[in-house]
Amino acid sequence: MHTDTERCVRAVQSKDARFDGWFFTAVLTTRIYCRPSCPVVPPKVRNMTFYPSAAACQQAGFRACKRCRPDTSPGSPEWNARADSVARAMRLIRDGVVDREGVPGLASRLGYSARQIERQLLAELGAGPLALARAQRAQTARLLIETTALPMAEVAFAAGFSSIRTFNETVREVFGLAPGELRTRAARGPRPAAVPGVIALRLPYRAPLNPSNLFGHLAATAVPGVEEWRDGAYRRTLTLPYGHGIVALAPKSDHIACRLSLTDPRDLTRAISRCRWLLDLDADPVAVDAQLRTDPLLAPLVDAGPGRRVPRTVDGAEFAVRAVLGQQVSTAAARTHAARLVTAHGVPVEDPEGGLTHLFPTAGALAGLDPEALALPRTRRTTLTTLVAALAEHRLRLDTDTEWERARAELAALPGFGPWTVESIAMRALGDPDAFLPTDLGIRRAAERLGLPATPAALTARAADWRPWRAYAVQYLWTVDDHPINHLPA
Repeated sequence: MHTDTERCVRAVQSKDARFDGWFFTAVLTTRIYCRPSCPVVPPKVRNMTFYPSAAACQQAGFRACKRCRPDTSPGSPEWNARADSVARAMRLIRDGVVDREGVPGLASRLGYSARQIERQLLAELGAGPLALARAQRAQTARLLIETTALPMAEVAFAAGFSSIRTFNETVREVFGLAPGELRTRAARGPRPAAVPGVIALRLPYRAPLNPSNLFGHLAATAVPGVEEWRDGAYRRTLTLPYGHGIVALAPKSDHIACRLSLTDPRDLTRAISRCRWLLDLDADPVAVDAQLRTDPLLAPLVDAGPGRRVPRTVDGAEFAVRAVLGQQVSTAAARTHAARLVTAHGVPVEDPEGGLTHLFPTAGALAGLDPEALALPRTRRTTLTTLVAALAEHRLRLDTDTEWERARAELAALPGFGPWTVESIAMRALGDPDAFLPTDLGIRRAAERLGLPATPAALTARAADWRPWRAYAVQYLWTVDDHPINHLPA
C-alpha cells in the first residue's frame, strides 16, 4: 500500500487508525517516522514519504515518533492472510527465529537460500531480515526498559542484542533517547503498580474487536491446569524456547491488557508474538466484515457483533492433539481427556495465583505413552499415537510458517483425520483465514436456520463468495447456536 501515495496521504490527513501497521509515514524535514493515526498536525504533503515497515524507516535514517510510538503499531494483516515465502518469513522473524538461529536458520526453515530471502524481503518491505529483526529487538528492549526494573545489561541480552554497545547505539538511533532517558521518561507518566517478575504491557489491535467469541471460546475449551478464566482474564501456561511462562490476557476498550511472567526474559519476543497470534490481533476486521456483509444471509450476523476474530493457539502441535481428543465428543469430554494427558505427561509449574499447574505435554513427552491407558476408542488411540509420532519425529510440522496446503495433505494422510479435523487445525493452528468447516455440527445447524444449503458440498459452493475469509464466516455462523463459546464468562 505504501506505493499508493494519494491513498496514504488521505489516511494520514484523516488520522485513520485502521491503516496503522499497513504503512509508516516518514517526515523528510524532521527525520521522524509515524503511524498514520499520529495525533500531531500532519506534515505538508511534499515532506511526506512512505515505507512498508518500521525497519525500512529506521534503515533510511528516520527516528520513531515519541507521541504515536509507531514501533507499537499492530502488525500488518498481510502476514497472517498470506501463505507465500515473504509472509512466512515475517511470521518467523516475529517469533524471534533470526535472533535465535540467524538468517541461515530462517532460510533453512523456509527452504530457500539466505540470498533469496534477503532479496524477497528487500523488494517488498524495504529491509532485509537482519534489519527487520533489529527493529523488533529495539521494540522488545523498549518494553523491558519501560515496564521492568531489570538492569540495562540484562535488558540488552534479553532483547536479543549481542553486546551492550550495540544495544545502546540501536536504542539511541531508533528512539532518539538513551536507554536511561527512556526509563526516566516512562517513569513520569501514570504506570500500573509493578509486580516483581511480571511484565505488564498493552497489545494493540485494529478496531472493532468483539471479545465474546474470542475469549468465550478460549475459556469454554480451557484445559484444567493449563488454562483458566480468572478475574476477567484468560490465563495459561506457555512453553517457550528458553523456559516457560504464564500469561494473563484481558480485553479492554482499545487494547488487550497482557501480564507476562517469564522464567527467562529472552522469551519476551516469542511470548508476545504467541499472544498476538492466539488472539488474531493483526487481523483487519473492517476488510473481513465488509466482504462478509455482501452476503444478505450473513450481513445481520456481522452487524449484530462486528469484529469477530478467529481464536487460535499458542502451539500448533498442542492444538492438533486436542483436536483429535475432541473428535465426535462434547467440549466437556474433550477437556477431560486433555486434562488427563496433562496430569500424566505435562511438566509441573508453579503459579503464584494457584490456578495453573502444568505445561501442556510436548509431542516428545507423549511419544512414549501407553495407548491402552487412554480412555478412547481403539481407532482414536491409533489416530492420536500416529499423530504424536509424526510430530515427535518432525515428519509433520504445524508451525506458523508451515505451508497450509502441504500440511493439509500430510494431515489427511494420517489415519482418522477427516475434513473436520484437518480444517480445524488449518484454521486455529496454521492460521489459514480461508479454512472452512462445512461438516461441523454448529455450522450445519446455522445453515439450516439461515436457509443456507444443507449438504457440505453445496454449502462449500455457496461459501465461495466469502473467500478468502471463510474462517471468519465460521465464527459468525457459530453465533446462531447458543453455545458457551459465544459468550464471555461471568
